[in-house]
Amino acid sequence: MRPFNLIVACSENLVIGRDGKLPWSIPEDRQFFQEQTAGQIVIMGRIGFESWSKAAADGRRPIVITSDRRLAGPMIAAGLPEALDQAESLPGEIYVCGGERVYREAMGRPEAVRLYLTLVHAEVAGTTHFPDWRGTFQREMARRDGADANWRYTFLTLER
Repeated sequence: MRPFNLIVACSENLVIGRDGKLPWSIPEDRQFFQEQTAGQIVIMGRIGFESWSKAAADGRRPIVITSDRRLAGPMIAAGLPEALDQAESLPGEIYVCGGERVYREAMGRPEAVRLYLTLVHAEVAGTTHFPDWRGTFQREMARRDGADANWRYTFLTLER
């Protein structure tokens, strides 16, 4: 099985979403995410796919984890193991892009070698959360701080 990356933006209290949407709008993070995943394999749940209009743009190859086999467009997988099997035959790096259940399962796999984390320095209300990564991804490879009119955040690249 090939190694893969996780990519996520989460708040200090581990929130990644609220009612199917991001609880913030950070253009620099959106640009980072788009650039990092361009031309790569992106694995995500159905809600993430449906809310990301550019999932298949810029040469991305989306694999959507869902039980609804009627979803048109992307490759479909019943679960993370099947998605990773499908990714084996595709060119490019593999990025797991959420949601909560997919991240939790992915972090438990030894092939999850790198985490691209945008840590939003705020406590926000939310309905979906990212698992606590600190015990899994402990080696900091890169760090860059950022801010806009509404948010302070740090881009981190972490490895096991």
